[in-house]
Amino acid sequence: MLFSRLSTLATLIGSFGIVNAALTSQTQVWKNAVIGAGGFVPGIVFSPKEPGLAYLRTDIGGAYRSNGDSWIPLTDYANDTEWHDWGIESIAADPIDSRTVYMAVGLYTNSWDPKNGSIIKSTDKGRTWTSGNMPGRGFGERLAIDPGNNKILFFAARSGNGLWKSTNAGVTWSKVTSFPDAGTYIADPTDQSGYNSDKVGVGWVTFDTNTKKPSGTPRIFVGVASLGSSNVFMSNDGGATWTALPAFHDNSYMPHRGVLSPQEKSLYVSFNNRAGPYDGSAGAFGKYNITSGTWTDITPEVSTFGFGGVAVDLQKPGTVMVAALNEWWPDVNIYRSTDGGATWSRLWTWGNYPQINRYFGIDNSLAPYLGGPIGDQDLSLKLVGWMIEALAIDPFDSDHWLYGTGATVSGGHDLTKWDTVHNVTIKAMAAGIEETAVIGLISPKSGAHLLSVVGDIGGFKHDDLNKPSFGFTNPVWGTTVSIDYAGNKPAMVVRVSNGDSASSPQIAVSADGGSTWSPRSASPAAGGYSGGNVAYSADGDILLWTTSGQGVVKSVNGTTFTALYAASGSSFYMSHDAGVTWMTTTPGNITSPNWITASPYKAGEIWLSGNKGIVHSTDYGMTWTALDTITTAWRISAGKSQQPNGPPVLFAAGTIQGMNALYRTDDGGANWIMISDRNNGFGGTSGLIVAADPRIYKRVYVGTNGRGIFYTSDAH
Repeated sequence: MLFSRLSTLATLIGSFGIVNAALTSQTQVWKNAVIGAGGFVPGIVFSPKEPGLAYLRTDIGGAYRSNGDSWIPLTDYANDTEWHDWGIESIAADPIDSRTVYMAVGLYTNSWDPKNGSIIKSTDKGRTWTSGNMPGRGFGERLAIDPGNNKILFFAARSGNGLWKSTNAGVTWSKVTSFPDAGTYIADPTDQSGYNSDKVGVGWVTFDTNTKKPSGTPRIFVGVASLGSSNVFMSNDGGATWTALPAFHDNSYMPHRGVLSPQEKSLYVSFNNRAGPYDGSAGAFGKYNITSGTWTDITPEVSTFGFGGVAVDLQKPGTVMVAALNEWWPDVNIYRSTDGGATWSRLWTWGNYPQINRYFGIDNSLAPYLGGPIGDQDLSLKLVGWMIEALAIDPFDSDHWLYGTGATVSGGHDLTKWDTVHNVTIKAMAAGIEETAVIGLISPKSGAHLLSVVGDIGGFKHDDLNKPSFGFTNPVWGTTVSIDYAGNKPAMVVRVSNGDSASSPQIAVSADGGSTWSPRSASPAAGGYSGGNVAYSADGDILLWTTSGQGVVKSVNGTTFTALYAASGSSFYMSHDAGVTWMTTTPGNITSPNWITASPYKAGEIWLSGNKGIVHSTDYGMTWTALDTITTAWRISAGKSQQPNGPPVLFAAGTIQGMNALYRTDDGGANWIMISDRNNGFGGTSGLIVAADPRIYKRVYVGTNGRGIFYTSDAH
């Protein structure tokens, strides 16, 4: 029995004869399949100029602008050339001209991203941009605009690069050589990848708006990621000279966020002993009185965590909020004071253990995978969230607040009830935000048109592409790495995770199209049986699983998995006897295969993509024919034909005439149509997950690394 998708079991090859087939482009209407965020939101910035305007940044999924309580993506243009623009290091909203916004963009400072970061600018609220995911990405904001002269900007850089200044609205930049400390903290000096061994650098810049002048605001505060030495600095002359503030807690904590309360003439600073957003076991919260030049320790609670997000209410001087970072159990807490930090109230408190008093209600209807509402004594879910580095109160509306978590954006419109009845409604406020890292997609021939597996939050059965759904359960996994279905019995679905198989099975099956699941009781219990990729045979009687640590294993009719070994190289492998014996063909010059897709209509018809394009077989891989024009291909998928009895539509993430893009052919490869465009670059081509719909002509689902799932909504 052949497998309908066998991408990671074998290495496959093909031969090519390139000719100049026709290439055209076609504008598609792209929409997101709604999940409801699904990733880390490290920064939220309200416009200090225009009521109701806010910007939001994600770590790997781009930036957004508010539209009421929903959000509009601003960086969907990112393609193979601009893919790192989905990593938003900082956002600065112009305090004088609300149409102008700046962003510092870039994903990594190690070898994972060969490009340097950049500062980009928009003068139309992010509709268009012009040029001008590391530890500590919750510091901020690193980019700041002078409130008295919006041609002056400062940028706090990573990697020991110090503090930078522009005096011409970001056109050119110069290093502030007088700034005394570029930051010495390194999360893990032993990390050979460079991800954790780079300096976090200068963390944030805050202007004292009480001193703003048209010539430039003289007083500026800057926080630096250093431990054991001065780490908060002040300038009274626009950055020409700098003075270290007095030590707070002997400089044993790093300043994560610095927020000015202008009417109090004070600077609130959250401190942590690590860079975050995942780590940190101690910290404090300080209030610096600018007039007296002294610190007051206003830490709301001393425990095994530090502090992250900070917000002040500009309408109510003395009202300040701070979030714990990271309080992992049973939930993170947020603290609020209306007297400048002299006293505090909490979002939840302990009663007589295990009793917990929650002073909030939950509305996760826009992100139901987060759970709730649940009983007050249920400690199993993190209802408030985790990794809260972004916390903001609308400067024009004391009831409107937002905060970012590791999974979504939450907040509400009744914040001042905290101070009266001490109960607020926390809502998922993620409409329009999709930031999952998609790992696998399938579109079966019956049932739901789309099932997905993603990083961090598991996977979903999308019964309605326009509405969020509950995630997969029994088991509930964080990152799910592969999913497949049986081609002839599409209700049979299998998924695998990359967790600890010694603790629980990391493979689960469904017999009803993904509505309900059961862990495979016969799955191996030893360590290493997790991760990799999984494939169902067409009739659902055989499972092949390429595990991450134990090679390839096989299960026949639900029996115990047994070891199976397969060679790799320039070979295509096929088995007609449940994997007992294998045949090999070597049809050409693909030496680095990427993906196999099978026809939804005809047994034995398959396509193979790789470093030399795409090859096609109609006889179970015995012989191959090269498709013309496409010179490199990554993910491919076959879907519904344009005409009855016509060839399946084939979608390919690949290269034609030197252009990496998403393509479609309706006629077996004679002609290709480019369906990605300048406004929908999907963050690059080589990493896309592609699944064609076998029931809807021209419908394709595209999984991205940070912007969720797109689909062609104009298909029919």
